[in-house]
Amino acid sequence: MSKLWLIIKREYFTRVTKKTFILATLGTPLAIALFLAVEIYVLSYESESNRIAVVDDSGLVKGTTKALGDNKTVKFFLKNETFEELQKTYKEQNYDGILHLPAKLTTSKNKDLDIVYFSEDKLGIVSKDFIEKKIGTRLEEYRIEQSGYDRKVLDGFETQIALNQKTGNKEEDDKSFSAEIASFIGLLVGYIMFFVVLIYGSMVMRSVMEEKTNRIVEVIISSVKPFQLMLGKIIGVGMVGLTQLGIWAILIPAIVMLTSMVIGGNVDPDSMQDMGALGGGDIDPEETLHKITKIIEELSNLNWWAIIPICLAFFLGGYFLYSSIFAALGSAVGDDAAEAQSLTIPITGILMLGFLLMIAAVRNPNSGLAFWSSMIPFFSPILIPARLAFNPPWWEILLSFVLLVGAALFFVWLSARIYRVGILMYGKKATMKEIAKWMFYKD
Repeated sequence: MSKLWLIIKREYFTRVTKKTFILATLGTPLAIALFLAVEIYVLSYESESNRIAVVDDSGLVKGTTKALGDNKTVKFFLKNETFEELQKTYKEQNYDGILHLPAKLTTSKNKDLDIVYFSEDKLGIVSKDFIEKKIGTRLEEYRIEQSGYDRKVLDGFETQIALNQKTGNKEEDDKSFSAEIASFIGLLVGYIMFFVVLIYGSMVMRSVMEEKTNRIVEVIISSVKPFQLMLGKIIGVGMVGLTQLGIWAILIPAIVMLTSMVIGGNVDPDSMQDMGALGGGDIDPEETLHKITKIIEELSNLNWWAIIPICLAFFLGGYFLYSSIFAALGSAVGDDAAEAQSLTIPITGILMLGFLLMIAAVRNPNSGLAFWSSMIPFFSPILIPARLAFNPPWWEILLSFVLLVGAALFFVWLSARIYRVGILMYGKKATMKEIAKWMFYKD
């Protein structure tokens, strides 16, 4: 046990004291803060407005552009000239383009109408979307006025339905945002699992390959068993990953919050509307605030004392399973880095398949596909965390974890049998047939 602890300490401290680890650990939160600062600056950047001359042959704006309204990127100016006359002089009058509202605009019964914007320059997508929505809104109001209906009465007919799911008789048992919460948790844990397994699993593989290539392993094996060396590497590198993730969990939220407090006040509502236009719709600040408040309320009601340990347990189980496979691959391929990278493709494919199954599980968390996929150890570290917000039965979680632990122990044992032979094999590439034979060699 003391030798295993020495290997763990060696693997851990040789990595956390490297400049690359320190730079990556501290540089990542700073890079995120820089990205956030640039994004806020871009959103708050005061670009020049498009000065648009409006030729109204329809009577839609009733002699004033107040019916349309301006924003940061578009300013309207009503002109009495004809569209053909203005095409010749709009540049001299310092306009960027001409918006022509034809007479048929207010007489047509069609729902889809075209209006002409004339300019030598193309409109940006935000400005184009703003103009379309303003004209559409004004035309809707005009048709309501002409029909004689009361706008307030019509607005009163608009109703939004929110599906408030209940799993019992408790009034506070509200699951209206469970899908969003489950998607967030599932994607977060899935991304962490994906990148940590690839980065730190590959680190285990590279460490094995380096020691085998430098023949340092021959000296180490004379003092410790191959199983102890492999397990020490997996645990040591895993502790490096947990250390880095723990530091990021503290620094990233703190730096993001500090950056937002220092320069976040420069973003105005127009910027929010512009972002909504890019997404295909307007952002309603009140509705957004309501949703955020509701999500925070539901997040606070979740049983985090159970969710966090379960996520961590499945994460560690998945890490041991995949890292043991990486260690076995590193011992088998030797110094051929190209071959080692090609062998990681199937592992990446399995993780990607886990992502696809996770999306299906979030859409229908109680389906047979979600259940059986959660029982497969290669997928359960991603799927079970994604289903936790839907309150799956405890026996499913326990059964899935038992299968994961069993699979992790089996692959650690299996990888150790490959590792003990492959780590001392030099001079030729091992075939899959030879690797299969290594599993059955006697100690």
